[in-house]
Amino acid sequence: MSDRKLRLGAFIMATGHHIAAWRHPGSRIDAGVNIDHYIELAKTAERGLFDQVFVADSPGVARRGQADAFSRQGRVSYFEPVTLWSALAAVTQHIGFVATASTTYEEPFLLARKFASLDHISKGRAAWNVVTTGADDVHGNFGLTQHPDPELRYERAHEFIDVVKGLWDSFEDDAFIRDPASGVYFDPAKLHAINHHGKHFKVSGPLNLERSPQGHPVIVQAGSSEPGRELAAATAEAIFTAWTSLAEAQAFYRDVKGRLAKYGRRPEQLLVLPGISPVIGRTQAEAEAKWAELQRLIHPSVGLGTLRAVWKDEDLSGWDLDAPPPYYPEPEKGRNSRQHVVLQLAQRERFTVRQLYEYLAGARGHWVVVGTPQTIADRMQEWFENDAADGFNVMPPVLPQSLDEFVDLVVPELQRRGLFRTRYEGRTLRENLGLDRPANRFTLQREAKAA
Repeated sequence: MSDRKLRLGAFIMATGHHIAAWRHPGSRIDAGVNIDHYIELAKTAERGLFDQVFVADSPGVARRGQADAFSRQGRVSYFEPVTLWSALAAVTQHIGFVATASTTYEEPFLLARKFASLDHISKGRAAWNVVTTGADDVHGNFGLTQHPDPELRYERAHEFIDVVKGLWDSFEDDAFIRDPASGVYFDPAKLHAINHHGKHFKVSGPLNLERSPQGHPVIVQAGSSEPGRELAAATAEAIFTAWTSLAEAQAFYRDVKGRLAKYGRRPEQLLVLPGISPVIGRTQAEAEAKWAELQRLIHPSVGLGTLRAVWKDEDLSGWDLDAPPPYYPEPEKGRNSRQHVVLQLAQRERFTVRQLYEYLAGARGHWVVVGTPQTIADRMQEWFENDAADGFNVMPPVLPQSLDEFVDLVVPELQRRGLFRTRYEGRTLRENLGLDRPANRFTLQREAKAA
């Protein structure tokens, strides 16, 4: 039996990932601003021995569809993630916390300090999900007249991450002496300013916070476009991605792992974690009935709103819901990898408009699996053992109900097969993910000079 084990993250979307989850009796209507709800979810994920919990975030309200559709969506009010995870770190011991923050709309020094603080508060369980922010409805919140183009955003992201990592190394690991007898608190020779002067940023440093338990919080990335893959290969330690077939997932896995060598990295230094949204029943019929119940809750205007990410600026209100889309747009090159996934899915499965939005309503183009715990474990095992995934970002369709079902029914099945841990291996997120703790760049420089 292989020692390799699945890595599992719980991707938390307030009431759940299904677009109509807030209307389902198994959810909590006020989940986005209910701290007790999030405490319960974090504790459930920890009980299930998950590596991490993750929330997506955007610094703005996403407007999908016309006014009627917009009024019916349940995703317009939710906590800022680093604040939320700081609270949950106090009531958990092992689970890691992945928070989203934008390299387009934040500043390196403040972000570096925020995530280093979370790593200290959680005793080594913080991770940063790097996004360049694809939404076009955010720029006005930051005094900009338009959303920066993808090439500029990714160029800025590479430099941003390098600056943040340098700031996280401001203090060497042994800089703090804290000796009351001698009166020496720290060694100034082991405090370093990065004095960065680049195309997009000028940051002197140092960070006013000592190096955190993990050295650097784990860096996560979620882009599957060409520039997103390159950013992940250069900087990320885990990548969240969306595929709906084994062949597509295998191709992505090979591609992104194959890019690592040119950055001096090994394949195991980047974990590929596709999304999976499991609809679980003790029988297949029960699972399908649960899925049908959720689908009945979708209002057509909300369903059509999910297609606007693909058919941009198109008035879809006159489309025949029970016929195929009248046309398929050309994907935007280098811009929207999710658009590619949705178009491939729609054409491969020959979906009608209704079938397509019903599929997307479940998890926005991620892999939806409807079945028994054994069926779901079979599918996960197939991807894991055939170079398509190092683990999964589990996307419960309804919360808290679906996460409880996964922990109670699917996790024991994965454990029975020897695919998943039966106890945590360490105390930090890096230890549990099997990732190395990064060396301090200034320590390495000093040691190289001394050699």
